[in-house]
Amino acid sequence: MSLLRPLDPTFPIERQIALDASPVVLVNLFTLDKADEQAFLQAWQDDALFMKQQPGFISTQLHRAIGESPTYLNYAVWETNSHFRAAFTNPGFRAKLSSYPSSAVASPHLFQKVAVLGVCVA
Repeated sequence: MSLLRPLDPTFPIERQIALDASPVVLVNLFTLDKADEQAFLQAWQDDALFMKQQPGFISTQLHRAIGESPTYLNYAVWETNSHFRAAFTNPGFRAKLSSYPSSAVASPHLFQKVAVLGVCVA
């Protein structure tokens, strides 16, 4: 993958993975050239299969923007941030990043559920 672009430049993924939190949800927005969609999907599938084998992984789901936009959103749920950190920094995973098409830009960010009275629970 040619570029990681943080959703929040003041707090990129490299700073987020250092924190202790559980559970965590990774939200990753991908933009790419339309011609690279099949290569992107293959690379993402390989990554997802790797991550599914890692301790603490719960689930993942990929979404494609509607219409002609080759924009994708992935979210993955992890038991703890330390589990995600171990998987994200694993040399086997890091080596897979080079298989993404050069047009792909990823914007990963970690989140936790928030309780809002009468609407949702944490």
